[in-house]
Amino acid sequence: MSASNPSQSASTKAAQPSGDDAILTERHGEHILIIRMNRPHRRNAFDGATAQALEAVIDAYEEDDQLRCAVLTGSDIVFSSGQDLIAAVHNDKGATKRRGGFGIMGQPPTKPIIAAVEGHALAGGLELCLACDLVVSSRTATMGIPEAAKSLVAVGGGCFRLPKRIPYHLAMELAITGKAWPATRFAELGLVNKLTEPGQALAGALELAQEVLAAGPLAVRASKQIVQHAYDWVESDAWSKQMEYAAPVMASEDLQEGLRAFAEKRPAVWKGR
Repeated sequence: MSASNPSQSASTKAAQPSGDDAILTERHGEHILIIRMNRPHRRNAFDGATAQALEAVIDAYEEDDQLRCAVLTGSDIVFSSGQDLIAAVHNDKGATKRRGGFGIMGQPPTKPIIAAVEGHALAGGLELCLACDLVVSSRTATMGIPEAAKSLVAVGGGCFRLPKRIPYHLAMELAITGKAWPATRFAELGLVNKLTEPGQALAGALELAQEVLAAGPLAVRASKQIVQHAYDWVESDAWSKQMEYAAPVMASEDLQEGLRAFAEKRPAVWKGR
């Protein structure tokens, strides 16, 4: 075996995406943000710098009034393999203080975000999907939380969010065996909203995002918050608590526009106010 070239190795290492370079963004039209994980050398696994980069992107998405929906995706080979275990050996965890795991899991955006999955979404990769509101996946994708098989625990929301999305005993099977299942199975169970042919998950997610854009942006954000809190509220309290989110929508210009558009049989023109 020939000796490696030190300068070439250093150059290759420097070229590997890290931090801001590991999270790429582009606008699709005026209102959709595509967020792409870009660490192919680590199968889109997260270290601390990558988590900080995703948190910054989510913050910018929240603050931009023109953006109404985001799509989170990886490559055609892998969505994400979760925490970068090599980085973890050096105590470099893929988390931030404010938004938590991967810069999103503990505090997802209040605006909708769609996961577009190709390849593997394992461990933190599946937990990224659970932090999103909708999931579009290739038929050939694979999902699971294999942590227990390595004597780890899925602490990015997998163990407590998954039982809220699929039946309890099936979530338990995934959690304590570490097995991975095909995306087609998750679609049958209701975790995946839409299946696509291989290589078409992003296109399918963008189609779903267009459906979200057709609805009033204020109502979309309020509805998302109410649905998320539905797991925590008892019904007797939910009637009043939902109004914290719904009341501003009821007093908005967009409500009046929605009613006029319905009466005039035309598409609504939303202003977000």
